[in-house]
Amino acid sequence: MTTAPSKLRLPGLLRLLIATQLAFNIGFFTVLPFLSAHLGQGIGMAGWLVGFVLGLRTFSQQGLFVVGGALADRYGVRPVVLAGCALRIAGFVWLGFAEGAWAVVGAVLLIGFAAALFSPAVESEVARQAVVHESEGGSRARVLALFTVAGQAGAFVGPLLGALLLRVDFRAVCLCGAGVFVLVLGAHAVLLPQHIPGRTRVHVRGGIGPLLRNPRFLALCGAYGACLLAYNQLYLALPAEVERVTGSQEALAWLFALSSVLVVTAQLPVTRWADERLGARRSMAVGLVVVAGGFGLVAVVREAGLLPAAGFVVLLTLGQMLVAPAARAWVPDLAEEGRLGLYTGAMSSVSGLVVLVGSSASGALLSSGLPPAVPWLVLALVPVAAVGVLPRRTQKPSRERPASGHR
Repeated sequence: MTTAPSKLRLPGLLRLLIATQLAFNIGFFTVLPFLSAHLGQGIGMAGWLVGFVLGLRTFSQQGLFVVGGALADRYGVRPVVLAGCALRIAGFVWLGFAEGAWAVVGAVLLIGFAAALFSPAVESEVARQAVVHESEGGSRARVLALFTVAGQAGAFVGPLLGALLLRVDFRAVCLCGAGVFVLVLGAHAVLLPQHIPGRTRVHVRGGIGPLLRNPRFLALCGAYGACLLAYNQLYLALPAEVERVTGSQEALAWLFALSSVLVVTAQLPVTRWADERLGARRSMAVGLVVVAGGFGLVAVVREAGLLPAAGFVVLLTLGQMLVAPAARAWVPDLAEEGRLGLYTGAMSSVSGLVVLVGSSASGALLSSGLPPAVPWLVLALVPVAAVGVLPRRTQKPSRERPASGHR
């Protein structure tokens, strides 16, 4: 009797990489949800500087994804993942002991750059291994779905663990996050092969000039960056709102858990529905409007406890589920032939720059002393404006097709 494709046992390398995604997110989300409060209250940073630091973390990660991917192509997955884990450990330990603004900036840069190394290396190899698994009778979609679910499970567990450790202090939170990456580093040093069969080194040069002269692609990057900036308010505006309503940030862990559960249970059905009914441009437009609705909800409903914050998390997550897969699927139609990797990495870089600039502005806005509803209304205008810059979908289809979307 033949094994059904969806039930075919995953090879050991894929199981390791999927477990890696789980561990990455447990370690990362143990720390990140509580960073803004620590910077503002523990270290005494101004609101604009807190926003700048959070944006810098995103930019040093998203903005350098293209570098991590290129290094993985050049040197292989193993050394890039091991280097990234080592930098993440150093960054978390440094952050736990940092007391001044420049020390925090240095630690945050290390934390972000670490992910710019290991994340594209792991994600690209999972996508490649999913294709191999499919050729052997397995299901590519199942592999990528398991990878997404593992990441969201880590994003669920991490904040709960961080909330428990925060009862000790923020340093304990950072050291725990570092400890998770020590385990990941050790496991990969032993289990991840030096040479993965079928993986070849790729050298791709040039292409930056045509990319910078591609207004449709840059418009897509700007719209996607606006959505990423809005999504980053989970770590900036949401903690401030929860603190305002409850006097503490303990409820943050449950709100992050709500977001993770939504993605785990609804991402695949939402993506399937949007692909069948909307297409890429309308999916992004609808998603951006839904995100704006989340900010508007908090601005309008001020005296209902945590319900507006919970509604914000639901709408923001739903909007992100509509926007992100559509944006990634659109890139091949706008990319120069043979440069899909460059364009994919560039979208992360440009959107990371949008987050860096926008987070500083939103941090200043949130600490400006304006009535509490005003910053949320201003933030709602960002995704609405992004709908207007979306390029028209008239480009001829690209000959290149990406691997099935993940994360």
